[in-house]
Amino acid sequence: MQFTLKDYEEAAAVVRPSLSGRPRVGLILGSGLGSLAESVRGPRVIPYSRIPNWPVATVEGHKGQLIAGEFSGQEVIVMQGRAHFYEGYEMPQVAFPVRVLQVLGIEILIVTNAAGAINPTFQPGEVMLITDHLNLIGMGGLTPLRGPNDERLGPRFVDMGQAYDRGLMDEARQEAKSLGIGLREGVYACLAGPSFETPADLRFLRTAGADAVGMSTVPEVVAARHGGTRVLAFSGISNKANLDGSTSTSHEEVLQAGKVISPILQSLLSAILETL
Repeated sequence: MQFTLKDYEEAAAVVRPSLSGRPRVGLILGSGLGSLAESVRGPRVIPYSRIPNWPVATVEGHKGQLIAGEFSGQEVIVMQGRAHFYEGYEMPQVAFPVRVLQVLGIEILIVTNAAGAINPTFQPGEVMLITDHLNLIGMGGLTPLRGPNDERLGPRFVDMGQAYDRGLMDEARQEAKSLGIGLREGVYACLAGPSFETPADLRFLRTAGADAVGMSTVPEVVAARHGGTRVLAFSGISNKANLDGSTSTSHEEVLQAGKVISPILQSLLSAILETL
């Protein structure tokens, strides 16, 4: 499946009447983190089902609506839930919302997700600043950039040496320190899912340098960087590292952890947006 600039513009045309101005920041909320959208003032809500070609989220904890409004003095567009590759969507569909946000004019994309700990020092309820990622799906060819390239959207070959914006990461560190938030940092590994990882999987990923693992984010970041959008990303740590197979993981555990993580991220994101 391939989309064209016309497809993105048609979707943007449905969203644009709900905007009060040009949004500078797009925000993607991951599993269990949808309550962050309550911070948006003057919200205008658009269900995903109303937007042409927009993938509809089917997983619990992903409400499936776009919210436009003001967050900490910034005009924002918030995705309250996302679609995943494991739901049966193709990579261009997973990345479609990011392309539409770019057409609408965003300059910065802030991505959040719920992730399992690989680093044994990480604890559930903590927040990790994503400093880099392992694109294991993309290494196998499953990328939103596969197929003909439209130079109006971005270059054929995209440098991912600084996928996550260093200036934005410095702002996040500074604001976390000011707020007394113990911000973890590390590498996020993206797998296809939907099965959770085996202990052997986790030990392999740990050896490869990963600190947390999930089933989203990276395709969105690739599309964002292809279009020249600056990216800042956070993982909410939802469960401990199960490197020896002594514990089990469930989606309910992920959603419960989100209730602890959401207020922390709300405070941190609010402070970051105020400085932009």
